[in-house]
Amino acid sequence: MVTLVLSYAIVAFAVPWALGRRQRLMAVAAAALPAATAIWALANAGTVLTEEISWAADLGLVLDFRLDALSVVMLLLIGGVGAVALCYAGWYLERSQSLMIGTLIAFAGAMTGLVLADNLLVLYVFWELTTVSSFILIGTTSPEKAEDRRAATQALLMTTAFGLVMLAGFVLLGQTAGTYQISELVADPPGGAAAEAGLVLVLLGAFAKSAQMPLHSWLPAAMVAPSPVSAYLHAAAMVKAGVYLVARLSPAFADTALWQPAVVGVGMVSLILGGLIALRQDDLKSLLAYGTISQLGFLMVLLGHGTRTAALAGVALLLAHGLFKAPLFLAAGVVEHEAGTRRAAELSGMWRRLPVTAAASAAAIASMIGLPPFLGFVAKETAFETFAHDGWDLAVLVGIVAGSTLTTAYGARFLHAAFRGPGNGARSADPWGMTVPLVVPAAAGLVLGLLTGPLQELIAPYAGTLGPGGYELALWHGPGLPLALSALAITAGAVLFLLAGRSYPARRLRLPVPDGQRGYNGVVGSTVVIAHAVTRRLQVGSLPVYLGVIGGTVLVVPGVALVMAVMGNSGLDFTGYVVHGWDDPVQSVLGVVVIVCGIAAVLARRRLSAALLMAGVGYAIGGLFVAQGAPDLALTHLVVETLLLISLVLVLRRLPDRFPERRRRRSGRIATGVISLGLGAFIATFLVVAVLSRAADPVGPEYGELAEKEGTGNIVNMILVETRAMDTLGEISVVAVASMGIIGLVLTGRRTRRPPGDPDAPEHTGEAGGADERGRSWLVTSGTPAFGTAPMVPAAAAARLLGPAILVFSVYLLVAGHGRPGGGFVAGLVAAMAYVLRYLPGGRQELAAAMPVRPGVLLGGGLGLAVATGAVGWGLPNRDFLASEVLHATLPVLGEIKLSTSLFFDVGVYLLVLGLVLTILTTLGASLDEDVSEEYEIGGETTGENGTGEGGAPEGARS
Repeated sequence: MVTLVLSYAIVAFAVPWALGRRQRLMAVAAAALPAATAIWALANAGTVLTEEISWAADLGLVLDFRLDALSVVMLLLIGGVGAVALCYAGWYLERSQSLMIGTLIAFAGAMTGLVLADNLLVLYVFWELTTVSSFILIGTTSPEKAEDRRAATQALLMTTAFGLVMLAGFVLLGQTAGTYQISELVADPPGGAAAEAGLVLVLLGAFAKSAQMPLHSWLPAAMVAPSPVSAYLHAAAMVKAGVYLVARLSPAFADTALWQPAVVGVGMVSLILGGLIALRQDDLKSLLAYGTISQLGFLMVLLGHGTRTAALAGVALLLAHGLFKAPLFLAAGVVEHEAGTRRAAELSGMWRRLPVTAAASAAAIASMIGLPPFLGFVAKETAFETFAHDGWDLAVLVGIVAGSTLTTAYGARFLHAAFRGPGNGARSADPWGMTVPLVVPAAAGLVLGLLTGPLQELIAPYAGTLGPGGYELALWHGPGLPLALSALAITAGAVLFLLAGRSYPARRLRLPVPDGQRGYNGVVGSTVVIAHAVTRRLQVGSLPVYLGVIGGTVLVVPGVALVMAVMGNSGLDFTGYVVHGWDDPVQSVLGVVVIVCGIAAVLARRRLSAALLMAGVGYAIGGLFVAQGAPDLALTHLVVETLLLISLVLVLRRLPDRFPERRRRRSGRIATGVISLGLGAFIATFLVVAVLSRAADPVGPEYGELAEKEGTGNIVNMILVETRAMDTLGEISVVAVASMGIIGLVLTGRRTRRPPGDPDAPEHTGEAGGADERGRSWLVTSGTPAFGTAPMVPAAAAARLLGPAILVFSVYLLVAGHGRPGGGFVAGLVAAMAYVLRYLPGGRQELAAAMPVRPGVLLGGGLGLAVATGAVGWGLPNRDFLASEVLHATLPVLGEIKLSTSLFFDVGVYLLVLGLVLTILTTLGASLDEDVSEEYEIGGETTGENGTGEGGAPEGARS
């Protein structure tokens, strides 16, 4: 099962990469995997398969997967409808949208993982992956359109927000039950107030995902997505996730006091109101969207009722809904593709132009309204049988009959709107590339209606978990109340259509139907207003104030607790401790440098001087690391300090040379001093107390013994890539996310640069590229220097000569990190220094010419390599994720070679760190190079003999 899920990730990248220029072939090839998934699920029907992957056993992180009857039905939908939707997309989508096929595959993999997950936390991960996929598919159709971006954002906000609410519910359920494994939780459900609170939170997430009222507004808005996306995500698969979760938990919690009123009540409201609103729609996809909300409400009623017969009806309708609603969305796409519109008032005679599409749509509508012998009829008959009792069930029965009446009415309205009228005499053939994929699921609804025996065997194991019962699915149960109610609903629906469903635009119904979009807009608008009010009060725009608040909070909360602990703890023993200034005289010199540079930085009036003095503090601290015998820390610290200094100086070019005059009152300066002294005293006291309070032996010697067993001489690197590799993986993941944040923050709103061939673009001389007196350039391009417009021949020569040596040295640090000072992190930083040297004299153009690939490739490749290296541990016997292995090989000349798999993890860290620094340089240089280009253009007219003038460089650079 894990292999199946991972296959989707591979295919999602491989198929577009290999067949990106052959869209139709790519779509057919991509459809093979969902089709194979459906076949695999059907082949394993009637059996229960389990699989467990240990992620981090010590932390209790285990990936549990399970295939049972309910999962099989969902996989049939995900795989079967996914295959036809992908084939349809190959003929429907434009060539510029071909990458959407890869995203559809990724979504199919996320849904497959969701229904196979047997762990609440694993299910949540795949749950949010479907949300992200939906966001991409909605928003990238026409990203230049504000409507598409708004719809994608709305879907993301609503489903993600309530997904987080659901996650809190999962935590409450898991902690109360003592397990996060779903099968164990359902077998022995927890009780109590905490479990009930968690259940409410879980249901809120399920209602939002399945667009139940009043959390439904995102689904009609998402109809801006292409028809194959609507058919797959918003009819057959993603919107079923909430229904699936309710069905999965129903055997455990159906008997609780809040379950039936909440689930059945919300489902009933959605069933009725969704049908009423659908009857008022003139846009074909909007009509189907509100009809989907209504049908999802019907499913909630059935699968939340908690009885065996209701479960039979619910799962049968779950399958039937995907088979009749997906082809209707696809048919709407065909109509729009051929007629150029989805508006009912503008359509006429489409049944003549698209006879096969019209026939398939009629078959799908017949299944939706419950005509025999379609599967929809079988499911609806079973539903009527479920509630043909007294009391609460009778009230529910009245509701679902009313809902079925509305279903008939808006189903007839869809056919009438899409295919009515004589037309203008024009005849055209159905586009078979799009027609065949919609005919297949519509025909499947007819076939399954005739094969109720195998369907009963497929669904019965799940329905049996909700209690005993003798009712079975069948096409014909003889005359009775269910058949009479079916006839009543169809007849009443036809009358309702004749009275209120044939006019375009629709007649206004004076009914208290809520406007979900207006409610969403009101909530978002109110949130923005409140956020502005809070920000205006709290975000005053002063960094010293923010730091003062943070420092004051540290002194008030942990600081007071520390003082109380010191004053009340008489167990601190100072015996045997002698205070002395240094272990080595070098430490005293470096300490003086730290103090002097720190005080001078506070007193400095120029920004550049303060930056250099603060760098002096950092370099002196790096020297202290060397004196204390920590070369790894020292090397890393010095490289980071250098990169920070360069980045800071680049930023300072955008600021005035001098700090502004002190405007703070004397009381503010006194408060700053008090907080600073207090923080220094707090840290010093904490360190002393921590040393004197130690009750256990230091862990350092244990790491030394472990390093000796592992055969490594670098304890720091061993900790990073082996013993604490999970922490490192989390940290580099944060680094990758931070890099994307940097790109978004820096480049948002940036002006578009002129193309290189633009005659109006400023011309740069070879001097900016570091040319000497003979005109020889040390750099590849004639880019603008990062620090100004003056020639930088020495820097260009240093960049060209030292760059390769630095890169070789970085590779040495990477490879030698297992036994000597080095490792992937510091090696990546050192490699970045080579590109910094290229950037300084030549700017972003030179950096782009020097980089072998884009920074994003390094970020993604590094993170992917690190994860893949960790996944190798799963393939080793009795090994966990990120478990390392030493590989031995004997070569003819080199002899025996030992290679640890952790080296590949370190290579991933190396690539990711290098990509981070290059991302900072390219994005930060984007705006800096534009400013310098303007200075070049101005300076070319106003410079004197020395090449500088009023337009040459800003004040900070001239200083």
